[in-house]
Amino acid sequence: MEILILDLKKQIIEALNLEDITPDDIDTNAPLFVEGLGLDSIDALELIVLMEKQYGIKLEDPGKSKEIFKSIATMAEYIEKHRTKYPSRMEKIYVTGYGIISSLGRGVPATLEALRNRRSGIGPLRWLETIHSHLPCAEVPFSTEELRELAGIPAGNITTRTALMGMIALEEALEQAGWHVNRPARPVLISGTTVGGMENTERYFLDFMENDTKNDYILAHDCGVCTQMIADRFGGFDMLSTLSTACSSAANAMIMGADMIRTGRTSFAVAGGSECLSKFHLNGFNTLKILDKDPCRPFDDTRAGLNLGEGAAYLVLESEASVKARGVKPICVLSGYGNACDAYHQTASSPEGDGAVLSMNKALTEAGLKPGDIGYVNAHGTGTPNNDESEGKALMRVFGADGVPPVSSTKSFTGHTTSAAGSVEAVISILALLHDFLPVNLNFLHPMEMLSFGPVTDERPVRPLRHVMTNSFGFGGNDTTCIFSKI
Repeated sequence: MEILILDLKKQIIEALNLEDITPDDIDTNAPLFVEGLGLDSIDALELIVLMEKQYGIKLEDPGKSKEIFKSIATMAEYIEKHRTKYPSRMEKIYVTGYGIISSLGRGVPATLEALRNRRSGIGPLRWLETIHSHLPCAEVPFSTEELRELAGIPAGNITTRTALMGMIALEEALEQAGWHVNRPARPVLISGTTVGGMENTERYFLDFMENDTKNDYILAHDCGVCTQMIADRFGGFDMLSTLSTACSSAANAMIMGADMIRTGRTSFAVAGGSECLSKFHLNGFNTLKILDKDPCRPFDDTRAGLNLGEGAAYLVLESEASVKARGVKPICVLSGYGNACDAYHQTASSPEGDGAVLSMNKALTEAGLKPGDIGYVNAHGTGTPNNDESEGKALMRVFGADGVPPVSSTKSFTGHTTSAAGSVEAVISILALLHDFLPVNLNFLHPMEMLSFGPVTDERPVRPLRHVMTNSFGFGGNDTTCIFSKI
């Protein structure tokens, strides 16, 4: 309803040419006529036209218009009940750059090569020191010192593995977007993480407790500090924000960036996430008994859990005006997105995928697309018994049992990068879109009986991809869906 109210305010301002008025100036519950916004009978006719054009509502009885047009709130309530059209509310949000580092390697080319050659990054632990070394994970193939060198951070500077990976991915995204050549005025940076600087806290906590000698490392623990470290590497950001909604963090960062562009708060946003492995990270998931001792098997009937991973990825999002002003060539369009929170359980997904259904349907509505328009779904697909059944049922509810498009989980390549998963998998989805291939679902052998579909095992699409969907579902039922489309 809040989205609809905001859209109504913007449409009324545009339709009635209300100069020097912003959506924030219009009280949702204040009268639209006379003493409120001061509209007149001519304006009422324009509102009738708006209702029909935008929402497919034809007022057969003009006498009812007085009550319907009493306020923005009453208009929104009536539209919600009677609308027959669901047009995209989104102005075009262009993707002009993307960067990634994961267990598949550093950069977009390495990621594409690994996907096309079916080379997973899941394997034995190398860098994380833990008693649970028997659990396979998907580590970035660089030590922290190697990452420091790649990021150009001098030895002795206090930093975190999370921040270093973020710097590397962000540099690639900004370079592709041409930011270093023609910097837009004051972009924003929105980054998702949950682990933050936990690996430093684990390493130096006892030293800190004994004599306070590692205070600077402990102070780097906070998630927001990691975002600040990433920003300091490049400078020039107007605003920083850190999101932590578990496994939907990076996807929600992209939504926040797009919303800021749509509402005129910025024309240029850099959004994504970064997450490193830590003992706390690994131990926590192990306590939940959802880690597989073998490489994960998403959507397989024998699935036994997930493999944790680490990595970072960022997208550069721009308004159409910014793209034109800078003279850059966009990569694709973030055409729709949706977020829902069903609050079913602290960690488990709802049995029938209620939150997932809401987020996918909302994204489709935002994009002005029908379910049949989607050519590929990059599923959340953790490989846990709970998620894959819940998400699978949600996909059948949205697309129909016989209409589910090709689906795969690329966590069989990258592991579950938790807070970075939304942007890591967004980059992979964009690669699929641009190169017209389907990332296969590794390790799949046994179909799930309760699902009408199986995941992708053949990378060749039956039709050229125009629109792809990616799901990111977090703890607490915080579910997010993004749709990317060709230009």
